[in-house]
Amino acid sequence: MPRASKLVALAATALLTAGLAACSTSPAADTGAEPGSASGDFTPITIEHALGTTEITEKPERIATVNWANQEVPLALGVVPVGMARADFGDDNGDGILPWVSEKLDELGGETPVLFDETDGVDFEAVADTNPDVILAAYSGLTQEDYDTLSEIAPVVAYPETAWATSWRDMIRLNSQGMGLETEGDALITELEGEIEATAAKYPSIQGKKTMFLTHVDETDLSQVSFYTTHDTRSAFFEDLGMTFPQSLVDASASTDQFSQTISAEQTDTLADVEIIVTYGGEELVQTLQGDPVLSQIPAVANGSIVNLPGTEPLGTAANPTPLSISWILDDYVALLSQAADKVQ
Repeated sequence: MPRASKLVALAATALLTAGLAACSTSPAADTGAEPGSASGDFTPITIEHALGTTEITEKPERIATVNWANQEVPLALGVVPVGMARADFGDDNGDGILPWVSEKLDELGGETPVLFDETDGVDFEAVADTNPDVILAAYSGLTQEDYDTLSEIAPVVAYPETAWATSWRDMIRLNSQGMGLETEGDALITELEGEIEATAAKYPSIQGKKTMFLTHVDETDLSQVSFYTTHDTRSAFFEDLGMTFPQSLVDASASTDQFSQTISAEQTDTLADVEIIVTYGGEELVQTLQGDPVLSQIPAVANGSIVNLPGTEPLGTAANPTPLSISWILDDYVALLSQAADKVQ
């Protein structure tokens, strides 16, 4: 039996068995329908995205999410998904759930969703077993094949343009639309924007600083430097905070739609306009960079204007802004950026 047909059969079988409970909904996201039932005044939804067009004809009650952080949209709107991706980065206690997600689940009092192990890609059979009405993946790296296979299970909301480049606003906007909660999603965006603006205002030294985000640096091989382009959500968040991109990063990003790039160390003289660097590592990394005859010429390195984030802990993970992590980490993160800004000469 073809894989996609097998998945449909699995989903159909699961529908006839005692499956998971329907999504629980808090009063904040109450649409007037009992869990598991369709709302009588639901208007069918059409969502255009990079991988196709998704039609949702009935109010989704059972929400599944795949890939990074998409579960945070339903949770922020008071809906506990039936299944979501297991956290494989930044998990501080090994339970597969990031702390801000765990706190929200406790707040909502819902049953812990099934955790999909995506170590080797999307677990299609596990997703099918949760009997979803819709699958949210507005922030994801789904391939066309992934999307087509998931669409055999339920309607899928994919990313709008480029894999792994969906802004946190569009993640909320598309995923909430796919749930039939577009108005609530817009309100969440407005709320987070106000929180970001208020926090950034407390740290005026970061305003206008030219900042770039290096990916994990291999201290044993400094012959190359990798960085997140302006298309990446980690970089884009700097602009939300009132910071700016160095022109060198803008130029390097103009020739690609990818979220990261790598250049040789000999090319780092083009980064002479970088005032602040954010990266993953510790104090040893700063010393290594400053001791390198080439990389030490970057102004941010020379001045020590570097924000080191723990690469495997929640603080590092939350530098990639998501609906629940923004509030959880915002003050701490901006305070670190401010400390780096104070060293700019």
